[in-house]
Amino acid sequence: MVGEKQPTLPDLRRELARVDEEILDAWARREEVTGAIGLLKEAADAPIHDARQEERVVERARAGARRRNLPEGLAAELARLVMRSALARQEAVRLRARRQGAGQKALVIGGAGRMGRWFAAFLGEQGFRVAVADPGVGEAAPGEGRFRDWTEAPDDFDLTVVAAPLAVTADLLPKIAAGRRGLVFDIGSVKTPLRPGLEEMARRGVRAASVHPMFGPDTLALHRRHVLVMEAGDPRAADAAAELFSGTMAEVLRLPLAAHDPLIAYVLGLSHAANLAFLTAVRESGEHAPRLARLSSVTFDRQMATAAAVARENPHLYFEIQRSNPHGDRALRSLAAAVHRLADIVRAGDEDAFVSLMREGRDYLTARP
Repeated sequence: MVGEKQPTLPDLRRELARVDEEILDAWARREEVTGAIGLLKEAADAPIHDARQEERVVERARAGARRRNLPEGLAAELARLVMRSALARQEAVRLRARRQGAGQKALVIGGAGRMGRWFAAFLGEQGFRVAVADPGVGEAAPGEGRFRDWTEAPDDFDLTVVAAPLAVTADLLPKIAAGRRGLVFDIGSVKTPLRPGLEEMARRGVRAASVHPMFGPDTLALHRRHVLVMEAGDPRAADAAAELFSGTMAEVLRLPLAAHDPLIAYVLGLSHAANLAFLTAVRESGEHAPRLARLSSVTFDRQMATAAAVARENPHLYFEIQRSNPHGDRALRSLAAAVHRLADIVRAGDEDAFVSLMREGRDYLTARP
């Protein structure tokens, strides 16, 4: 209209800020409804994740985007992101409702580390009274369950989780064997260095198991995540360790202890090494490096994102995973051989071999569960 004041850029930005607040308010309301649904699912003993309902929500988001002339793909991504938050909320609701740890005490050794903090929070959700032993927690505070040294903590815990670095855990386990009465398990990424301590605990009759959570400390919901549980001489102890995750959406896989490291050499060692090698090659590309930083392709960006996530992790832990696994060298040799084979095919101009290589990879992925 004539004479009507046109909005300025600051005006429009303030309006955007108000809209953003409305979006967050709507998300908070959705989370409240999600929590109520979680309670109903728990009462009915129904699964937290419902794949068909998830697809209905995604399609509803796509349809709503179409009506509003918005990008359907982005709407679907947003719906999945919000549902991931909802799954985390419902998982927490279930853990709190079941209170598997009610009346029990848990000690997390290494509880000031990232995975230690994750386990302390996870056990707290289940009703455990959680104490932490770690040099990083500061001076022990009476009544607060904080100890600089695990030997200062009482020995009457129902559960002890060892979330310390691998070398520290290997040193601790035989010492823990001398005085723990409850369930004890480590969460090491490599098990060979820990086997002497685990075997010592078994000889002393300690209820010991070994666990490997196949996810990082930033994980919210355990949907599509795996937890590996290995026996250490006492099947019932492994059962009890697995039961801690029964209220989650994680898939708990039972493995013989000896089978762990050969598999992890590929699942972790090979994948870490491939990403580090890729990142090193890009970084050392000489005069191309500044230009590569500005270029973009779908495949390159995805690989860079994965490699960047690896690079941000603890390098000392990742070195431990490579160096402490006696099967790791085989995986690294496989990676080197694959790269050399690919280079030989390209240098020879052998298109048939290149096509065959890609098709064999595609067939493997198609057959993979």
